[in-house]
Amino acid sequence: MYGAILGDMIGAPYEFDRGKQTKEFPLFCRYSHFTDDSVMTVAVADALLTSRRKTEAQIKKALVYTMRTWGRKYPDASYGVRFYGWLFSKDPKPYGSYGNGSAMRVSSAGWLCDTLEKTRCLARLTAVVTHNHPEGIKGAEATASAIFLARTGHGKAEIREYVVREFGYDLSRTCDEIRPGYRHIETCQMTVPEAITAFLEGNDFEDVIRTAVSLGGDCDTLTCIAGSIAEAFYGVPDEMIKECRKRLPEDMLSVVDRFYAEKEKRA
Repeated sequence: MYGAILGDMIGAPYEFDRGKQTKEFPLFCRYSHFTDDSVMTVAVADALLTSRRKTEAQIKKALVYTMRTWGRKYPDASYGVRFYGWLFSKDPKPYGSYGNGSAMRVSSAGWLCDTLEKTRCLARLTAVVTHNHPEGIKGAEATASAIFLARTGHGKAEIREYVVREFGYDLSRTCDEIRPGYRHIETCQMTVPEAITAFLEGNDFEDVIRTAVSLGGDCDTLTCIAGSIAEAFYGVPDEMIKECRKRLPEDMLSVVDRFYAEKEKRA
């Protein structure tokens, strides 16, 4: 979770093409704060920690409850228009979205299962409560799968091969090839492959974060996704964890701490 949340915080000042598409920038500044990406990452983890051994229907019910609870608690976290409407709807239903929100909130699903098949199933459930378009589901499954493979000792070549084979994403472009024409686009199709590419090119956790931000576009979400995979592969430096925790309220930290306690039990 730290990887996803840090990606959100560090990318936030440069969202909407406000950066200079460079890797040279201060990691933290006064505008480095959490957005909807972090709120929903916490919300999904909250649901999965309490319901993942239950039925699919019960898990989806828990996800709807926690996502709406956390979203309403932090209503000004820059949600998309349709998702904001879902948060406050009297009868919340999936709305066919293929936005990148399904991929940015899924990181905990990559850690809480002992097989890739179960991981993909859980990731699918986290998506379909809102993002039930095939591309929205694919984005969540691809991200969670990459996390699972990274944390279970698979190399980058194996991760790349799996993502291309199973999800059909084009990972042939380098970041230098992506960067010149890349703009703020909030779809899974135009965010998840770029985020995975940033992870594949990065040399360590910080370098993945810097590479993702340098692509520009919807870079808080892109970097959230890239950071979630990078954490599973590299871990997160202690000093960056400290900076992350300083920027999170106590209620969100309580879920983060529960998640890492569960992760330690399963190690």
